Amino acid sequence: MRQSNSYTLIFTAIITIILGFVLSLVSESLRERQEINVAIDAKKNILKSLDFVETEEEPWTNERIQFLFDEYIVSFVIDAFGNRVEGMEIVELDPKIHTDLYPIYSRIGLGNIIEGYSIPISGKGLWSTLYGYFALEADGFTVKGIKFYKHGETPGLGGEVDKDWFTSNFIGKRIIDDSGKLVSIQIVRGEVDETASGAYRQVDGISGATMTTKGLNGFLMSDLQKYNPFFNRIRTGSDS
Repeated sequence: MRQSNSYTLIFTAIITIILGFVLSLVSESLRERQEINVAIDAKKNILKSLDFVETEEEPWTNERIQFLFDEYIVSFVIDAFGNRVEGMEIVELDPKIHTDLYPIYSRIGLGNIIEGYSIPISGKGLWSTLYGYFALEADGFTVKGIKFYKHGETPGLGGEVDKDWFTSNFIGKRIIDDSGKLVSIQIVRGEVDETASGAYRQVDGISGATMTTKGLNGFLMSDLQKYNPFFNRIRTGSDS
């Protein structure tokens, strides 16, 4: 009986060790794959904010997304004064440490001509934190696109922030007034009155999502303020 109990304990211990080792390997493998998928998803949304369009003829596989990003996107870091931080990659940024450094993604066309800039945006809505990318044209004040990739807002209400019908309203709007002041984009209640003086920076609201859009108005302005020194350099032609 004693030998039987000892055998059972030893056998159980060996099986436990083996299973633990296998689970560790599987967990590590899945973690690496998840990190790759997260990185690819971020690149996909950056591309979409900068007006890259997926087609049925050429669907966006992971390889396609990586190719487009490597071919057309140049990323860099800026400081709080709008200066480029040389020798630092975006992957090195730690939000807890580098609180005054910000990432930017630029779209490069033929002849290395810049065709737009994309920045990460995030902030509180009604129920959740919304995460996305906001893009400007090369002029530094005209909206090129906006894409949200993560949130927990109510489906059919605040959850409409990631729908094309809503985000397409931002395209062509301006974040700067006639005096050169940053005014951001304002989501209004109902539809925009196109005859109003502020129509150039206003977009149609989402029915039943007042708190979500109020939050978006707030954090979009806050994020744009961080980048305004850089975009002001673009607007004045002083960016080197």
